[in-house]
Amino acid sequence: MGRKLFEYCERGFDPGFWAEPLNAITNAAFIIAAAMATMMWLCIPAAERRWVDAWLLLVLYAIGIGSFLFHTFATVWAALADTIPIGIFMVSYLAYVLKRFFGFGWLITLLGLAVFVVALWQSSVVRCDGGPCLNGSVAYAPAFIALIVLGSVLSLRGHVAGTSLVAAGLIFAVSLTFRTIDGDLCATTALPNGHPIGYHFLWHILNALLLYLLCRAAIKYGGQQAKG
Repeated sequence: MGRKLFEYCERGFDPGFWAEPLNAITNAAFIIAAAMATMMWLCIPAAERRWVDAWLLLVLYAIGIGSFLFHTFATVWAALADTIPIGIFMVSYLAYVLKRFFGFGWLITLLGLAVFVVALWQSSVVRCDGGPCLNGSVAYAPAFIALIVLGSVLSLRGHVAGTSLVAAGLIFAVSLTFRTIDGDLCATTALPNGHPIGYHFLWHILNALLLYLLCRAAIKYGGQQAKG
């Protein structure tokens, strides 16, 4: 669990705690996004606050903390602290969309979650030339597809949250691009002293924005269901 991982351009092969300063510091974007969404949640009447919205906010805070741990300690255990909250948020939000926005029963919701989890697993084990495809970004393809497809269907059915999901999906496409090119174009980001910074920090900033949009949609529109 304590084995060092060297996965991103900014770190290179430096095992130091602050070897990824930009990747570490930009995790503050997740905390800011969570804090902004929390203030929105607290501003609504207490009787209208939903515990499931609070759960999404807690997981968003955990994403920021876990990612900071990974980009500083860069160990196997820190990688788990990074990826587990992300996985929990994806599954939790999909359940939220199916149950609250679409109004499906638990049977259909659980079936949808099962399909999604299998797709996540399959995409995470795909290999290209012996390594993760597209710098591991293929693992997030099911989440991207879910945002675009479900957001589009919600929009067609007149649910105001559909626009937020589609917008989040488009932002995700851009952030995935930066995550993918982090290694391949590493040399293009070198500072005058020769130290590269990469593009992964943009993945953090953009993902914080999309997660804020998703939490905002849940808080504002979680009480509404799509028509038809």
